[in-house]
Amino acid sequence: MQVETARPYFFGDIGFWAERTEVHKAAYQGQVSVLQGLIQNGASVNIVAVDSITPLHEAATRGQTQCVRLLLDAGAQVDARNVDGSTPLCEACSIGNFECVSLLLDYGAKVNPALTSRTTSPLHEACMGGNEDCVKLVISKGASLEAYDLYYGTPLHVACANHHLDCVKVLLNAGAQVNTTRLHDTALHHAAKANSLEMIEVLVEFGANIYARDKHDKKPVNYTKLDTPAARCLQYCECNPLSLQQLSRIALRTVLGTRAADVVTKLDIPNRIISYLLYH
Repeated sequence: MQVETARPYFFGDIGFWAERTEVHKAAYQGQVSVLQGLIQNGASVNIVAVDSITPLHEAATRGQTQCVRLLLDAGAQVDARNVDGSTPLCEACSIGNFECVSLLLDYGAKVNPALTSRTTSPLHEACMGGNEDCVKLVISKGASLEAYDLYYGTPLHVACANHHLDCVKVLLNAGAQVNTTRLHDTALHHAAKANSLEMIEVLVEFGANIYARDKHDKKPVNYTKLDTPAARCLQYCECNPLSLQQLSRIALRTVLGTRAADVVTKLDIPNRIISYLLYH
């Protein structure tokens, strides 16, 4: 009795279900010539593994830019999602491969894919890894500064929770809302938990609410270690309100939001004031 070899079955318009294929392996390992040969011999570039990972996911996960280009040129779906809802752009942002991120965006990758209970945005991923250049790039392409992940909150929450000061500065200068909350946690709460003086100072300069209370009814200062620069900074802020000059800058930036940089640079005012308003 002849037994027919099991075949992968077609799944919608994505491709075929299968275990990891030779295309997946070549993409992951950056074997450009092997991948090119497989494609020329008719291998599907959209074949998906049981966890919905495509060869493009594999290449992006390892920053194999040449393989990414080969796959895209051969018709790989740029916004394919794996079982967790992550796209190749998310994977590239996670590892901070600027060239790969740029290439995916050039091929039309969505910078703001729809979020689910299991997914984060490309900007979240870039902030999580502390990849400042990738953060700047996806923001320049229209990434939502207030994209909300159910687990982490906003990209600013992620950057603070992971102690990435440079990313925090980029987000704030781009117009991220400093007092957005997740379960009442603010970015300042995360900075206080990290006991990061520099991060606390930056957030306060951008108008962070030092009196905000989280779900445990604790203010940011309650999370700092006693008698540390971070604790003393917040204690000082509680006793010494911001100056009218600082409050004016915060008010203007709040009104302008993400348009601040464009609007302020066009104002007919001295460069020194422009630099102050833009936190330069």
